[in-house]
Amino acid sequence: MTGILLAIAALSAAETRAKQAVICAETAFSRAAEYRDKALFLSFVDPDARFVSGQVARGRAEVGETWAIFFETDGPQIRWRPRVVAVSSDGRLALSRGPYRTVSTDVNGKRIESWGTFISTWWLGADGKWKGCSILEPMLG
Repeated sequence: MTGILLAIAALSAAETRAKQAVICAETAFSRAAEYRDKALFLSFVDPDARFVSGQVARGRAEVGETWAIFFETDGPQIRWRPRVVAVSSDGRLALSRGPYRTVSTDVNGKRIESWGTFISTWWLGADGKWKGCSILEPMLG
């Protein structure tokens, strides 16, 4: 019985560590966009990622093009944070969900603030780093 309880505790601790790692990756991913650091932002994107909004962006280059407006000096601002993280039983795949906010200005200089919910799928690479492989992103246009 003690062995079973220890195994359950070990699995729970591993899941907690994986969830915390995904929360850190998701938050750092958002901060890269907040600081308009495109290279850092793209470092979180899996080379074979699929980001979905009005169309599907495939891979880092297309994701970079789709998100380019957020890296422009006067472009809209975006920020998101995970509220819910679920990790697969093998600890290699995770889902993250939470609110996002965009702030922009219209042609008259009026501030426009939009809120929504994002969903990200992450996988744990052989290098021990989480990579975003599928993101349901805000509508960008």
